[in-house]
Amino acid sequence: MSGVGDGSGASSAAGVSAGAALAAGGGRQKPAVRRALIVEAARGVILREGLGGTRLRDIAGEAGVSVGTVTYHFESVAEILNEVVVLETARFYSSIIEAVDAEPDPVAGVRMLVEPLFAATDASDEHWRLWSDYWTAVARKPAVAAEYVERIRVWEACLTRTLRRGAESGAFPALGAGAGAGAAGRAGAGATGPDGADRASEVALKLAAYSDGVATQLAQKAPGLKSELALTWMWTFLGHETGASFA
Repeated sequence: MSGVGDGSGASSAAGVSAGAALAAGGGRQKPAVRRALIVEAARGVILREGLGGTRLRDIAGEAGVSVGTVTYHFESVAEILNEVVVLETARFYSSIIEAVDAEPDPVAGVRMLVEPLFAATDASDEHWRLWSDYWTAVARKPAVAAEYVERIRVWEACLTRTLRRGAESGAFPALGAGAGAGAAGRAGAGATGPDGADRASEVALKLAAYSDGVATQLAQKAPGLKSELALTWMWTFLGHETGASFA
């Protein structure tokens, strides 16, 4: 994700600033700063040890604080993981989403959202490792993610907006009200109006699920699967669902 997954976003700066504040202030910084430091430290531990191997004492050690300080701010590793994913979401997606929302060409906008997911960089690898741990945690305890949905599903929300713009402009004919009797038409394109809003949301969810699955296979080094092939699969799927060419 050019300019997004390199860890140079505002959240990254906040984490660095938190660490600097701790070192300079001898541990007497504001609670929000200490909390940010703990989350940043937890990200590093989870990436290194995996969620299953991460304990509160590991996070405390990484952050340079006591376990009591960690438990003052967070009740469990699962709660910290939520905050880690919020941090990761902001760090990885914020600038690209801003660029996509400003992009007049919806086809280009969709490409800008999808390509970074399979960029074969350290940042994208770390991103998917964190998400893999997160989905595992959520599958076991769905309530873990309930209050964080709007803060972590920003990619899907941006994709939905972009698909709707494309439906309105005619760039995505399979999403419009006149999609016809094909699969898109039978799915109810334009059911609530001519902009294909329902279909756009459906396709965004489908692509999010597809991306998660393919990225998991990439992380597991599935034989023959490379980032380039994964992107080809994404473009084929999107072409079928939207009626546009992403080749």
